[in-house]
Amino acid sequence: MSTDWSRRRFLAWLGRTPPALALAASVPRRGLARGRPGVVTPLESTRADVLSLAPGLAYHVIVREGDAINARGEVFGTGNDYLQFFPLEGPQDGLLWVNHEYPVELFVNGRPRELPKTRADVTRERMMIGGSIIRVRRDPEDNRWAMVQDDRYNRRITAETPIPLIAPRPIAGSMTAIGTLANCAGGVTPWNTVLTAEENYDLFYGEVDYKSGDSNKRVTADKRPLRWHEHFPLHPEHYGWVVEVDPFSGSAKKLTALGRFAHEGATVRQAKDGRCVVYSGSDEKFGCLYKFIADAPGSLEHGTLYVASFDTRRWVPLVWAEQPVLRKTFYDQLDVLIRARDAGPLVGGSRLDRPEGIVIDPVTQAVLVSFTNNTVRRNFYGSIVRIDETGGDPLALTFEHSTFLAGGRTTGFACPDNLAFDPGGNLWFTTDVAGEDLHGEPYVAFGNNGLFVVRMRGPDAGLPVRVAAAPVEAELTGPLFARDGRTLFLCVQHPGEESASLERPTSRWPDGPGHLPKSAVVAVEGGLLDHLCVPAKG
Repeated sequence: MSTDWSRRRFLAWLGRTPPALALAASVPRRGLARGRPGVVTPLESTRADVLSLAPGLAYHVIVREGDAINARGEVFGTGNDYLQFFPLEGPQDGLLWVNHEYPVELFVNGRPRELPKTRADVTRERMMIGGSIIRVRRDPEDNRWAMVQDDRYNRRITAETPIPLIAPRPIAGSMTAIGTLANCAGGVTPWNTVLTAEENYDLFYGEVDYKSGDSNKRVTADKRPLRWHEHFPLHPEHYGWVVEVDPFSGSAKKLTALGRFAHEGATVRQAKDGRCVVYSGSDEKFGCLYKFIADAPGSLEHGTLYVASFDTRRWVPLVWAEQPVLRKTFYDQLDVLIRARDAGPLVGGSRLDRPEGIVIDPVTQAVLVSFTNNTVRRNFYGSIVRIDETGGDPLALTFEHSTFLAGGRTTGFACPDNLAFDPGGNLWFTTDVAGEDLHGEPYVAFGNNGLFVVRMRGPDAGLPVRVAAAPVEAELTGPLFARDGRTLFLCVQHPGEESASLERPTSRWPDGPGHLPKSAVVAVEGGLLDHLCVPAKG
């Protein structure tokens, strides 16, 4: 994409018009450390146990795993992932919602996971996941973001918090689930609630063995199960939902209308009639992509769930009353929703390559979806796919799709995950090569997991550029930009998760020698963000 024509063609394909190109040409080209003016200096791949940043960026830690958040003894959880910010007294003061996905057992319990677990071990783990709500504010003295200690809003929602199930009848004999878990990505509603998505729920309490027909029989996950069911025999069908949380009160509810599967996230777009549409992928090999359309504005409690068929380019309704194949397999609509990951392929839903991050292009309204990988198909590097709803309408039931970016050695990234747009209109994405696969084939060339930016206009538009690299065995997750574009809130998740012992952990981030690794939330700032992300005036 080195010629003016190729950039024009790329931007036209994105939906960026010639006037937008003229605007791009008028953007001041301020120098950014090294490299030619106006161009981001790429960060080389690295295996270092640090949070590496491109020239023009710096970070500081806001909060880390185990930090006290209030006088009630609640502490910040582990495995932090999705972030969302809710302003209070202006844009420099607000509530930060943080997902906590899963524990690294060695660091939470202080002993190897191979040893039998006690009830106390599982209780500690249950208290370290779910979500945190903390008040953060830019300190006027040092101009740095910090948590407001013991603020009245600071609270935890854990795997022990009772949460009602919004459903037409009891699920596994109850209308209340105990806790939320496997909280990966999420979304935010127009009425200022957060959606936290329960992803790999089967790691915790297993899954119902539906093939056997015995509702009391469990199958365990093949990805290092946490074995909570050995001490707390809670029902798997209470997990795998999208949970709506009011960050100001802490009240929560599980939205069964959005279906139960390995929800990576829950990206919201509001239609012209005020109703909300929620996009979510089931993060598993051959998992489907789903879309929920609410029945009425202001609520996600009722609506219709659809699954994407890439072959027919249609959204197919998962409606028991309309689909004979669903009536043959499931006994009512709620049963379809409980087993949405089984129902999707039955009606023609495409079996995809781990659909994870989802974001809406603020210019074209296209839906971008990261397909992380599928080693069974030998799709090792993944891609970012663009979906264009017919007429640009999120309520449309037909769409077109195309590859936006393909991972690989040519493009310099593998296994895309979280996606975000900054206020300047650039796309950012993180990568998620599994800890046990890092630095082995076919991922040797990529180094530690990273954060990339794709400029959508100007020099090198369309080219992914690495701007951050995670510490050893960590992911960078939950990228979230402050409204002024001058701060990127970012999670460093599970550094050193492949460690075999406390004495010789593979990572010491963030506190260095003599300390165990900890997940943390950081604030990234600097001239590079000012250049890329601050919206142009006027």
